[in-house]
Amino acid sequence: MSTDTSTGTGTSTGTDADQSWRGIAAGEADAIDSADRIRFTGGSGQLLRELLRPYRRAIWILVAVVVVENAARLAIPYLVKVGIDSGIPPIRESDDLGPLGIVVALVLGATVVQAITRQIFLVRSGRIGQDLLYQLRRRVFRHFQRLSPAFHDDYTSGRIISRQTSDIDAIYEMLETGFDGLVTAFLTLVGTAVILMFLDVKLGLLALLCGPFLFWITAWFRRESAKSYRVARERVALLIVHFVESMGGIRAVQAFRREPRDLEIFDVLNDDNRRANLVAFRLVAWFMPGVRLIGNITIAAVLVYGGYLAYQGEVTVGVLAAFLLYLRRFFEPMMEISQFFNTFQSASAALEKLAGVLRVEPSVPEPATPVPLAHRRGGLTFEQVRFSYVDGRDVLPGLDLDIPGGQTVALVGTTGAGKTTLAKLATRFYDPTSGRVLLDGVDLRDLASDDLRSSVVMVTQENFLFTGSIADNIRFGRPGASDADVEAAARALGAHDLIMALPDGYATQVANRGGRLSAGQRQLVAFARAFLADPEVLILDEATSSLDVPSERLVQHALRTVLAGRTAVIIAHRLSTVEIADRVLVMAHGDVVEDGTPADLVAGGEGHFSDLHRAWLDSLA
Repeated sequence: MSTDTSTGTGTSTGTDADQSWRGIAAGEADAIDSADRIRFTGGSGQLLRELLRPYRRAIWILVAVVVVENAARLAIPYLVKVGIDSGIPPIRESDDLGPLGIVVALVLGATVVQAITRQIFLVRSGRIGQDLLYQLRRRVFRHFQRLSPAFHDDYTSGRIISRQTSDIDAIYEMLETGFDGLVTAFLTLVGTAVILMFLDVKLGLLALLCGPFLFWITAWFRRESAKSYRVARERVALLIVHFVESMGGIRAVQAFRREPRDLEIFDVLNDDNRRANLVAFRLVAWFMPGVRLIGNITIAAVLVYGGYLAYQGEVTVGVLAAFLLYLRRFFEPMMEISQFFNTFQSASAALEKLAGVLRVEPSVPEPATPVPLAHRRGGLTFEQVRFSYVDGRDVLPGLDLDIPGGQTVALVGTTGAGKTTLAKLATRFYDPTSGRVLLDGVDLRDLASDDLRSSVVMVTQENFLFTGSIADNIRFGRPGASDADVEAAARALGAHDLIMALPDGYATQVANRGGRLSAGQRQLVAFARAFLADPEVLILDEATSSLDVPSERLVQHALRTVLAGRTAVIIAHRLSTVEIADRVLVMAHGDVVEDGTPADLVAGGEGHFSDLHRAWLDSLA
């Protein structure tokens, strides 16, 4: 492609772009792999044992079923040998079909046993595999929910999707085909080797001379496939990450005409994924013909030497026929092993990543002994709170602040002053580096998460809506709420008429993240959700930024009633929103530099808030 990075048209060569983005992709892959390896070392085996532990008895039953199935399968060539050597001569001598009939009946019986045991295995293994994947998906999902926002800030949504989709699918593929293939291959190889030696030692030793060659080519394939499949997992993860980010930000992509450049990046990552998988296919293309070549040479050698021994009368024709049939079965499992290595290496890489995620501890852990909230008044206290997102760079250098229960406080200040950080600490999305945040005298680190979430709710400017109806989204704050409660919350915010004007009223489906609603409508639904939850502390982080003037007036009118008797922390740049506050805190560099009522701070005539108020009045004029 020939595109320019700024406009999507230009003259830069596709080769240069490919090389540039391939280098970036490789760097990102190395970074992801480095981070994952630090977390995942030694965890995949433990995870696999934990997953299989509840099914130990069922797995042993499956092993027994596979043993019976393979015994029946391995018996058939030996029965052919018996039929040739012991069943045919009586027919030629006295037309006696009895011995051959018995052999044929035994072959049919072995075939029936093999079919029945195979059916039992498939049904039971399928049930175990689906139950195990159900538990694993549930476990991973719950763990992602437990992890704090600090983790999700670093761990992209594309990587999360990759863990729950392609990684789980890789494990499913191993469970579906890998276990059966490995056990069958092992039993076939061991069983066939023993039977060959039992039939004839000389031919058996000749046949087993291929063993070192098979061992070498299998060890080579296992080593190289492990490398290739690790790279393949990294490449597909990068591809998913870019796809999710591009589709998640599709409006920005289209607004800035980014489609050609995003497609160019996608093509590079997609090509890297293709190349990584081609390496794996090339390995299989060398391994499988190699095994087949060794097998055919061995069969040819046994046929020549066995023919000579049969001619000399040292072995029977039946033994030679059985040998050739068993040799075919001896080399077939090697193909199964190659497929098993493919699925095993892919599943092993997936298990490493899943194990690493599951080993990550939440940065805001549950207290070992939760302290109950005896009196819920909504008082917030910050005692010498220090916090930093990056070591050595404090956002809050040592904040002391007391917000009495029932007070409405507005936080104002420039971007980066620490307002949103204060809100995140109050909701315990993060824990302070030092100091304490107290709710009604209890350290947030000592509160059970259920108590904290029911007492403190934050509404942000993101106003995220989930798939479902508007009523479902409002009820999200209190799942057991009735339709009347939902409507009452909407009426309190002045949102009822807006909702009823929609095609299906409260049953209107919000579609993808509320795409069918305007920004103001989405914000009102998010407000109603928080109000229905009825927390003691309500934090509004730029929550009215998406509202137009009429909607904002409706919300401000409702807020005066809804916030009465409730602690509220309002972070806003719009001074029209700040006016309803009992108290205004002006923050700068993580400290409170002004503190007072809106009227007192304006009346002072000096200071940051007074300047903001003057600028706001000038803008209205």
